[in-house]
Amino acid sequence: MQKRLIQGCLLFAVFANLWYSPVHSDPILGSKHDFTGLNTRAGVEAMSGLAFSDYGSSCIYCHLPDDKKDENTSEAGGVPGWNRLTPATDSYELYDSLMLDNKVRTPSPISLLCLSCHDGTMAVDMTIFQPNGWNSSEDAALHMAINESNDLTSCGKCHDGRAAHNIAVKQIGTELANDHPISIEYAGLNHKDPDFWPTESPNGFDNGVKLYDGKIECATCHNVHDPDVALLLRADTDRLCETCHIK
Repeated sequence: MQKRLIQGCLLFAVFANLWYSPVHSDPILGSKHDFTGLNTRAGVEAMSGLAFSDYGSSCIYCHLPDDKKDENTSEAGGVPGWNRLTPATDSYELYDSLMLDNKVRTPSPISLLCLSCHDGTMAVDMTIFQPNGWNSSEDAALHMAINESNDLTSCGKCHDGRAAHNIAVKQIGTELANDHPISIEYAGLNHKDPDFWPTESPNGFDNGVKLYDGKIECATCHNVHDPDVALLLRADTDRLCETCHIK
């Protein structure tokens, strides 16, 4: 009886561990934003660790390790609160219009987090901290960037649409004047602008479209942790714009 009880407890522990595992709680695992084992999933095992450093942790490319949660990443040249180096903020040209209710020159940290990969200026593995036990002396990666250029440190060296699928669509660049404005205060706050819907909650809208400190950011419309949706959109394409815009 005691033996069966022990076996039952062990079995429960195994299933409990599986259930609470990040594999079941975070759909980003195994997606395109999960760099851990990316080469293996793409069937190019021979290139493992060549393009970028596989740190063995899916979260660490953006999030601070648990033992570094209280670190001031700004002092190390990082995006405040995140495990990414800050790109050159003076290189961005943001959307501008006479119709804008407010204007900014530099993206907010939450959008810089996205741009630190997708503007194509820095390598995807340019983190402030690496996992405990990571041996940098054995790192042979080229630290390649999401850039369509033909140089040795750009993904476009191979991903040119001929040798592999084109990387250009994933490179936003630093010229953002033709993109939706980011890091500006949402015009519908406190019914300031009659052309915008007022928010339905302090964080944004009930359909998942989200504001960050009252501002529109990359993550307002895109949810990196929901890779099953096309373009990572927080709402259906035909309804997304109408979430905020009345006309």
